[in-house]
Amino acid sequence: MWTKAAKAADIEEGKAVVVSLGGKDIAIFKAQGNFYALDSVCPHRGGPLGEGYLDGLELTCPWHAWTFDLKTGNCSTAADVRQKTFPVKLERDEVWVDT
Repeated sequence: MWTKAAKAADIEEGKAVVVSLGGKDIAIFKAQGNFYALDSVCPHRGGPLGEGYLDGLELTCPWHAWTFDLKTGNCSTAADVRQKTFPVKLERDEVWVDT
């Protein structure tokens, strides 16, 4: 279900906003000019991924430095872990997320 999540102008390059959609906290990042959305709760110990650090498309959790690919959700710290990602589309100046 596509839901309007944020205004594109409110998300700075290299940063995120965290929104609650369908009872889930979802972090929406702008990286390399594109928008990406993933579950904002780190699977390791519940860290706030929306407050994480970006290096290109690699997101690092601020609590214990687990790293995730924004496109795939794959975790480079633990190969068997994949963070849930959500499709994103941009319509006018609005970011929509499919939950």
